Amino acid sequence: MAVAQLLQEHFHLFKPEQGTILDLACGVGQNGLYLKDNDLAVMFADVQQQHLSNLAALPNSATTETWCADFESESQLDAIKLSAMQLQGVIVFRYLHRPLFEHIKQAIKPGGILIYETFTELNKQFGRPHREQFLLKTGELKSIFKDWQEIYYFEGIKHDPDRAIAQIVCKKPV
Repeated sequence: MAVAQLLQEHFHLFKPEQGTILDLACGVGQNGLYLKDNDLAVMFADVQQQHLSNLAALPNSATTETWCADFESESQLDAIKLSAMQLQGVIVFRYLHRPLFEHIKQAIKPGGILIYETFTELNKQFGRPHREQFLLKTGELKSIFKDWQEIYYFEGIKHDPDRAIAQIVCKKPV
């Protein structure tokens, strides 16, 4: 998979000296690897251990930090662990679990950055995902981070491939 355009346009907001960035629900890790290639410290988190094992097996992976986390478990142990972190930032692409938003907010240090992109309910016209639980409502992402400094926001249709998404880049208040 290709590195997210949104990340390529805003990764400069992260600074090597400011700590770790969490690639949450990282999948195969292309976005986190992009940050790593730009000399940033990244922790890769995903529910699928195989994805994380593949990342750890890559050349120059000695500094690859992985976390097999189930953010949707009933125990919420991983979500609670996330809340206790002090991260420079979090990146999330194509993943939505609404109860996790407050934990993400707590995990980012004051002045830290969030880059988030996922599908909206308008995506039903393009196919998957199409279940409500995986689709943001109109204005929902912006509303969740209304108290944060908005750096960039987009909600609408993108092409190649066609998809309905919401994107936000924002900074946690100091």
